[in-house]
Amino acid sequence: MAQQQEAEDEQERERFADRALRIAEDAVYWSIAALLLVGCVVLIVAQVNTLLRLGGSPTTPVMLELLDGLLLVFIFVELLYAVRTSLRSRELVAEPFLIVGILACIKEIVVVSVDAAKLFDKGPEFARAIVQVGVLGGLVLVLAIAIFVLRLQRRGADHMRDKPDDS
Repeated sequence: MAQQQEAEDEQERERFADRALRIAEDAVYWSIAALLLVGCVVLIVAQVNTLLRLGGSPTTPVMLELLDGLLLVFIFVELLYAVRTSLRSRELVAEPFLIVGILACIKEIVVVSVDAAKLFDKGPEFARAIVQVGVLGGLVLVLAIAIFVLRLQRRGADHMRDKPDDS
């Protein structure tokens, strides 16, 4: 009888610890979500200011800065989605982070491509920039394939779950 009581007490302590850690984990996730949301708002305001500066500045650098900032907003939003998904499903989902990686690569491709255009007559520097764009493009391809494989795997798991048991 005493052993059974001890086992129940131990289970109760484990449930309490689990609840406490879950609350702490949620608090951290909600804090991250709030900071990402504030970051999105700040970035959007900054991009509006960049757009307002367009009047007296050369168009290309301002538009590049605007595109760079907007891609950063997309990254923040995708990270916010990842946090929301983690809160809802209680597991870390890889796909949003892969999408963030793709967006970050695209952001760098845009910046490096514009810089490479300025380096056209500087042989080795231009070649280095083109190699960097190629590596980033390859990384986008690898990340896209990873997303595709994850979706196929998820679709296969959903299909197996929905399939009636033949036994």
